[in-house]
Formats: sequence, C-alpha cells, structure tokens
Amino acid sequence: MVGEGRKPKAVIVGGNIAGISSAHTLKLAGWDVLVIEKTTSPPTTSPTGAGLGLDPLSQRIIQSWLPHPQLLHNITIPLTIDQNEATDSEKKVSWTLTRDESFNFRAAHWTDLHGLLYNALPPNIVLWGHLFLSFHVADDKCSVIIMAKVLETGKVIKIVGDLLVAADGSFSTIRQKYLSDFKLRYSGYCSWRGVLDFSETENLDTIIGIRKAYPDLGKCLYSNMGSGTHSGFYELLNKKLNWIWYVNQPEPEVKGTSVTMKVSGDMIQKMHQEAEKVWIPELVKVMKETKDPFLNFIYDGDPLGKIFWDNVVLVGDAAHPTTPHCLRSTNMSILDAAVLGKCLEKFGAEKLQSALEEYQFIRVPVTSKQVLHARHLGRIKQGLILPDREPFNPKSARPEDCQELLQRNTPFFNDVPLSLASIPSSI
Repeated sequence: MVGEGRKPKAVIVGGNIAGISSAHTLKLAGWDVLVIEKTTSPPTTSPTGAGLGLDPLSQRIIQSWLPHPQLLHNITIPLTIDQNEATDSEKKVSWTLTRDESFNFRAAHWTDLHGLLYNALPPNIVLWGHLFLSFHVADDKCSVIIMAKVLETGKVIKIVGDLLVAADGSFSTIRQKYLSDFKLRYSGYCSWRGVLDFSETENLDTIIGIRKAYPDLGKCLYSNMGSGTHSGFYELLNKKLNWIWYVNQPEPEVKGTSVTMKVSGDMIQKMHQEAEKVWIPELVKVMKETKDPFLNFIYDGDPLGKIFWDNVVLVGDAAHPTTPHCLRSTNMSILDAAVLGKCLEKFGAEKLQSALEEYQFIRVPVTSKQVLHARHLGRIKQGLILPDREPFNPKSARPEDCQELLQRNTPFFNDVPLSLASIPSSI
C-alpha cells in the first residue's frame, strides 16, 4: 500500500512515444514518474520510422499535455485527404480508386513529435542510458523491484515503484515474462522506408515532377497499389517527403529485438531497379534520391486478452503490436497512456487493481479490432490471399471493393472512449 502522505511511484520501461506519453498522463494523475531508457540521449533521428499520422483525438490529447496547444501545429502539417490510387506497372500510369476529403489527421516526423512530448516533461524524469535488466513483484504485491544497468559506468541499480508500465515495444521482455508462448506474426512482407529532404533544393526536378503527378501533396495521404504491392507517401514539415514501399517476401532472419535493418549499397541499388519495374518515374526518382533508406520487417501480434498482471501493465506496441496500414501504432500508444492515466486518477493508487482492470476493459476491445483490421487491410493492399475471396486486383476492382481501402473504415475510427470524455473537443 502507498503510505499516507507519499505520492505513488510509477516506473516506465521505454522512452519511446508510448513511454513518454505515459509519463505525461501518470504525472497528471498525481504519480511520481521515472522512465528508464537504454539510449543515451534524446533521439535526434528516427531509428524505427519516419512519418506518422495523428488522428483528431490524439491531437487533442497531446495538446492537453502542452504548455501551449499551438506547439503541436508548429511541428505538423494537415492531412485532409485520404486517397488510394493504382498504378499500371507496364504503362506507368496511375488512376484514383478512392478519395476521402473529410480526413482530419496531421502528419509529423517521429523525432519531432518525440521531442515535443519529451521537452514538455519536467527535467530528470527520463533516465537516459539505463538498460532495463529484470523485475519482480514483491511478495505482498504492493511494489515492483526493477533492476537496471547504468551503461556509462556498468553499475547495476535497484528502483522500487508501485507500478511498472511496460512501454518496451513489440519485442517486450516484460510481456514475455507473463506470456512466454506469445510470438509475433510475420505479415508476409517487408517495407522500404525513407524520407527525402528537399529543403535546400525546392526547385529540384524531382519535387516538381512528384508534385505534378500527385498535386495534393502537402495535404494528402497517398496510398498507391500495384500488382501484389503497395506504397504510401505524404509530405512532412520542413520540406520532407515520407515514403514507404511494401514488398512481399519470405520472413527474414531477425537479429535481436529490432524490426529494422541497415542495408548495403547493393541492396539499395536492387531496390531501385525493382522500383523502376513497378512505379511511375516520378516516384522512383524520389526513392533514388533519398539518403539512407532502410528495411522494416512488418510484424504484428494476435490480440491479447490480458494486458496487466498484479501491478505491471502493458502500453503501446508491448500491448498490441500492429502493422502500419491504419496509422494506428502511435495513436493507440497515446490513447493507451491517456486511458491509463484517467483510470489511475479515478481509482487512486489504493485501488490500483480496479484502475488496471478498467484500463484493460476499455482498451482491449478497441485495440484488438484495430490490430486485426490493419492486418486485413495490409493483405488487401498487398494482393495476398484472404478467406473466402479472391486477392484484391486494383485493375479489376469494383467501386464497392475499393471502399474497403479507406482509413475511415478502421474500427472505432471516430469513437471516443468513455473515460476520455473530459478531453476538450477543441483547443
């Protein structure tokens, strides 16, 4: 039990967006918070991705954490259109399959959003350069003991908290302790990812060409389907263009807990050659002129029925690894953090089990359906086999088939969970 006059303490493992978001909401709920993160300093580049899309609810939640709500708009640009296109790889022509002009997302670079959230926290909340080693729940179930290594010195330290929040990603070692049989599911495809920075060459022929081919860049989320493949791209702030290209291939050999891979010059050259066979020249030029593209292996996990044990709780990708097709990973992480904070505020540390039960009750039905929908949408767009139907063919698809491609079909796309009713509808 938390002693009288003492604030309850939460230890968060993982300084990613899920972990930093949880720090915000637990602090607002009246908890002392400590974040353990193995990287030695706040990120200045994005190792696991590039662009992300924030839905309207996530935008409102983030703005409620900031000293000035306008700060979020300062690092993002609006995505008001969700458009799906198809490309004939032989004729190198594209046409529109669906277009939704009521899209209301905002696009951010991962590093910019992380920096915004981190800088809005009080100092000394995040322990950079601390490698999480292990934990155990005390016999009386009232505390969690965490062991971590200070990477700079090699010293092992002990941290005691009332709650352990696992924000340690898709390969969560904390989840593994409780669900030893849980395995990530390989999607059947990898993705090439990159960001083209054209800040110093606004009139570059490549940019003129891509804007002509895709005139709504700067406000549109484009998804482009070829035969058995698809790509996505949209503009980011500060003259950057984010793109991702999904390629069907056997499961690679993943080393460690990373789903990304640095690639050789030969691999990049082969990717460029394959792109020339599939995409229009304007998109190929964007890929060719992007520095340091990388490979991302696409995994998700079958939905979990339980995401807390005693005083240990999962958030973000640790709770629901998902494929990127519905722009859900970051949005689910932010919403996890917000709901967890509201539940802890409602019940207090004295009724921690009740708070975690309500968090699980609210989040599991939502995230389970969203994970499975993202999986389904990815298989449609990649032309992969689906139960009781032919693979999607953009050349012969009927208009009603194409409607499945829209982001707005994501379960709970516009629904606000009950515990977040106090989040302002506009700021």
